Amino acid sequence: MLSVQRSAPAEPAREPGEPRVPLLERFTGMRDRTVALCAPLSREDHVVQPMPDASPAKWHLAHTTWFFEAFVLDGARFDPAFEFLFNSYYEAVGPRVPRTRRGMLTRPGLDRIHAYRAAIDHRIARALGDGALDDAALARLELGLHHEQQHQELILTDAKYLLGTQPLAPAYRDLPRGAPAAPAPLGWRSEPGGIVEIGAPRAGFAFDNERPRHGVLLPPYRIASRPIANAEVLAFIAEGGYRDPRLWLSDGWQLAQAERWEAPLYWIARDGDHALYDLAGVRTVDPGETACHLSLYEADAIARWLGARLPTEAEWEHGAASAPLTGHFADTDRLHPERAPVTEGERASAGEGPRTALARGNPGGMTTPGRLAQLFGDVWEWTQSSYAAYPGFQPLGGALGEYNGKFMSGQYVLRGGSCLTPAGHIRPSYRNFFPASARWQMTGVRLAQDL
Repeated sequence: MLSVQRSAPAEPAREPGEPRVPLLERFTGMRDRTVALCAPLSREDHVVQPMPDASPAKWHLAHTTWFFEAFVLDGARFDPAFEFLFNSYYEAVGPRVPRTRRGMLTRPGLDRIHAYRAAIDHRIARALGDGALDDAALARLELGLHHEQQHQELILTDAKYLLGTQPLAPAYRDLPRGAPAAPAPLGWRSEPGGIVEIGAPRAGFAFDNERPRHGVLLPPYRIASRPIANAEVLAFIAEGGYRDPRLWLSDGWQLAQAERWEAPLYWIARDGDHALYDLAGVRTVDPGETACHLSLYEADAIARWLGARLPTEAEWEHGAASAPLTGHFADTDRLHPERAPVTEGERASAGEGPRTALARGNPGGMTTPGRLAQLFGDVWEWTQSSYAAYPGFQPLGGALGEYNGKFMSGQYVLRGGSCLTPAGHIRPSYRNFFPASARWQMTGVRLAQDL
């Protein structure tokens, strides 16, 4: 086994004097939730890897455990072979099973993986109870908790792809669903621009790619009051948006043609209507729900069709800076985007089509000062910003420096979290990132325009 430099993140895992018992409770609750998310899956479901970007549930259970064992604990390994089997991408740690072959790991079995989790959980709990972890180890433990939350979301997105692409389209489990309804009107908030600050503050937990906080010059802009809804996507489809190359980036058009995209991922054409698969099964598309499973290419084409564009990540963060960190997260147990709430002042324009609202009165359509809905939760919102380092970016030391920085090429930034993201995991400065072609994540878009 190769040695790993275990440098701590820049910020401590806890405030001075904060008791360690709550940290143990957080750790135990986090680990229990991961197991609970896998409970509706069959044993066979735990093993299958439906595509290279999605990992088997069994691998997620093991990898998150390996992270704590490798980066927090000292001492003998539970099984030395697990470092090769369940290391994800840490080159400094050593060789590993290729990502595309994770679904070939029929051994160790699921029972052995759960025994592994129980053993490492016991060692972490004992170390916390004994006060055996120094501040550097506690900082890595804190990072491990946020890492586990990321994999909780991946367990759901990967399970959805596994089940939703099968001929029987089985449900993950029963989930509450309301009757279809029209979306909230699409409004706008105008911003004067200027020099604004983005990025995480020095205090508190944040991933290294969120820092340092720095100034950005923003021209005047407007940002939509909500993400686009299925109603806008249905109109885009009806007007031939998937067949109009003028709306698409070149790479996106080539991909859409090669893969025969005619609607978002999980949508099904049925008797002249559209249905979709969600984790509760197949149902009719609800026009009022927030649109999801859009690639950046689709999001950009729909925005262009609507006479708008994708926001930059600085515009998004500036617009979200004063918004409460509330929304439809995984903890609400819907596991699918909701519709934006409609206020009494908006009901008068609720019957307008999406392009009518944009054209009425001025190119920005309706103005709703100070009100931006669904900034957090529901869908990760694409931005037009390439995922790159902030000025002065410093990755974590040692192997953990591979966590974010080495992926700063060929990807775009998404903001806000989704209905599959655990509550408490998101901040206004949080930077998610995926390639432009990604559709299996819970991704949507909020429009922006120049002023």
